[in-house]
Amino acid sequence: MHMVAKMHYEADLPQVQIARQLGVSTATISRLLQRARAEGIVRIEVRDLVVPDALGAELERALGLRRVAVIESPTGGGGMALAGPLGTMLKTANMAPGSVLALGWGRTIGGVLEAGLPPMPGVQVVPATGGMSQHQAHFQINEFARVAAEQIGGTAFFIHAPVLPSAAARESFLADPGIAQAVALWDRIDVAVVGVGLPHALNAPDASVATPDEQMLVDAAGDVVRHYFDVRGNPIEWDGADRLIAVSPDQLHRARLVIGVAAGEAKAISVIGAARARLINALVTDAATAQAILERVAAPV
Repeated sequence: MHMVAKMHYEADLPQVQIARQLGVSTATISRLLQRARAEGIVRIEVRDLVVPDALGAELERALGLRRVAVIESPTGGGGMALAGPLGTMLKTANMAPGSVLALGWGRTIGGVLEAGLPPMPGVQVVPATGGMSQHQAHFQINEFARVAAEQIGGTAFFIHAPVLPSAAARESFLADPGIAQAVALWDRIDVAVVGVGLPHALNAPDASVATPDEQMLVDAAGDVVRHYFDVRGNPIEWDGADRLIAVSPDQLHRARLVIGVAAGEAKAISVIGAARARLINALVTDAATAQAILERVAAPV
């Protein structure tokens, strides 16, 4: 019965297909689904409709955020669907020539860039971390900086160093004049746009750059540029954190606006922790995620 419920409600398979796969009648599948609802294995909930602006205002109050933009829950498109409200937030952030925009990595950031950022002539764009050896497009943070600078009419800076070098190599990388010039921009970030990572237990393997030590952080609600926190916002240390070539929590705290872009109800706990840790002070998300965040905030910790 559990398997049938998962196939129908989670995998979205029609009853006829489930019956064919399991070698039973459609009537049997229908009875099992009715029984699953009756026994509370499946609960169907109709949520009250709340307009995005109202959800955004609630989230600002609940998480102490400076700005929140909420869109109707997209049927697809991921980060591309969040590009519009993110662009509006960036345009109203008064980014003058010489201002610094820092970018994180991830699928959502990649989707936003695929949709495009608004013009911000003269803004300096810098990656929020060093590079990663993974080949997938959503890890190519220097390329993110290049694309963003091209879209906005700004200047890109690159960090040709790994995000997690050895302790000895880290000092050598940071002594390189080109890398030092880019990293120095982290001290005067005006706006950062970052993804909010899921807890490792929920994260797809191809969406993670986590080391075995990071994977052991069972209490972590998520991370922002590999700075981990629990749901209360308490930082969680890990073996390797002191070797990161990445913008620091203090540098993020000093930034005028750190915009987390996140979609998916599973990220509710991650967004809450990131806001409480002050690693983000603004949010762009969708209505379903916003509702899940508010419900989780209202629940006992």
